[in-house]
Amino acid sequence: MKLPMLLNAASLVRIPLPHHQNSLLRFSNNFSFSSSILRNRRFCTKMTTPTTTSLTQTIHLNDKGRTPVEIIAAPGLSNHDFRMAIESSLFMKWLENMQCETGILTYGDMSLKRVLVQGVDMFGKRIGFVKFKADVIHDETGNQVPGIVFSRGPAVAVLILLDSGNETYVVLTEQVRVPVGRLILELPAGMLDDDNGDVIGTAVREVEEETGIKLKMSDMVNLTAFLEPATGGKVFPSPGGCDEELSLFMYKGEVDKEVIAALQGKKTGLRDHGELIKVRVVPYDKLWRVTADMKVLSAVALYEMAKRDGLLPLK
Repeated sequence: MKLPMLLNAASLVRIPLPHHQNSLLRFSNNFSFSSSILRNRRFCTKMTTPTTTSLTQTIHLNDKGRTPVEIIAAPGLSNHDFRMAIESSLFMKWLENMQCETGILTYGDMSLKRVLVQGVDMFGKRIGFVKFKADVIHDETGNQVPGIVFSRGPAVAVLILLDSGNETYVVLTEQVRVPVGRLILELPAGMLDDDNGDVIGTAVREVEEETGIKLKMSDMVNLTAFLEPATGGKVFPSPGGCDEELSLFMYKGEVDKEVIAALQGKKTGLRDHGELIKVRVVPYDKLWRVTADMKVLSAVALYEMAKRDGLLPLK
């Protein structure tokens, strides 16, 4: 099929997160303030400036036999940011995962004692990232397990394969990645901006924003859906410290050589969001050697295995 192109992708408005309700927990009605809350806690954070008061909130998990969990704001965290954090879909989803059928509170003989909310990053009016530390104890030994969490939630990425002549090409984005201090070649990707679970729609939108290519939802293949159900059908890039879960999609189309040439080096991204992106097109057979992007390597592995097992739709 021929691939439609948008030379100037329109900027799309991101939807702010709505107020979230969740039946798996119940918050107490009011915050309690006490100067002694943190004095006897062995919490330590370099993210905030110490003050003499703290914010606390008590939640009751779904298992009524469990002790209520105390949520504490780190010194210096404002009332507004604390509320935004604990009412965010990111925090609610984390609690839900902890209590699901395969969650560590259900299956792992663990108990959640308290949570220290350390920081919040806002993307406009919505929560972008939440940083917190959870005290999780192994019931049998009483040992505490590592519980530092950088919460950013679900995201999507797309492996775009373009057949042109006798060659198959892959569309990548070159982006500034400050945490690693490098320019990184990556799959077009983005975070889910709302609670509606529109994973495919988000994937299509992110590709358009980052590359200028407009894809049809009906042509997208969810590669992570081929994973066993027990995995959740997602890829976890760094579960030792981050809750991010990725849905990986594949699109395959046919284009002329002129399209490949027009894509190479194209500057895209939402500039008002600080996105400075260049499009790079590389031959598929060289892809696995030209980038260390985890999304690329995972998508290639899933694509090749799905192709080997005859799971991909016939064109």
